[in-house]
Amino acid sequence: MANETARREDGETARKPIRHFRDLDVYQNALVAGLRVYELTKRFPIEERYALTDQARRSSRSVCANVAEAWRKRRYEAAFIAKLSDAESEAAETQVHLEFAFHHRYLSHNEFLSVDDAYAKVIGQLVKMIDKPDKWLIKNSPRRL
Repeated sequence: MANETARREDGETARKPIRHFRDLDVYQNALVAGLRVYELTKRFPIEERYALTDQARRSSRSVCANVAEAWRKRRYEAAFIAKLSDAESEAAETQVHLEFAFHHRYLSHNEFLSVDDAYAKVIGQLVKMIDKPDKWLIKNSPRRL
């Protein structure tokens, strides 16, 4: 997978152009975390299928979907920030569902901490993007009359 940064031959870090939402580190991290949630929830009891299992899977997928939507709304700062905020909320929601799963003993302590930390990292990345949207926005070129 592509990263936002790459090592140059001299050891310095150089920015690679981000052409697609899949190139974003935050998207890649959310995808890995979401796929982990899917695998972990396979072991949840059958009675949780339409409750905790479904909710955890939906919120984890929604993080990625909202990052993708935000990327397509970069022409409009408010819309961009709103979709990133939605992604942040969905990541936090996923953390809550997984905490319930841990307390019900559907997840081990290490499994919970690992995926919770992954979502904490994603939330941190989203907050940085929200706090500095100008770095990500598409700048309108001046119109010619």
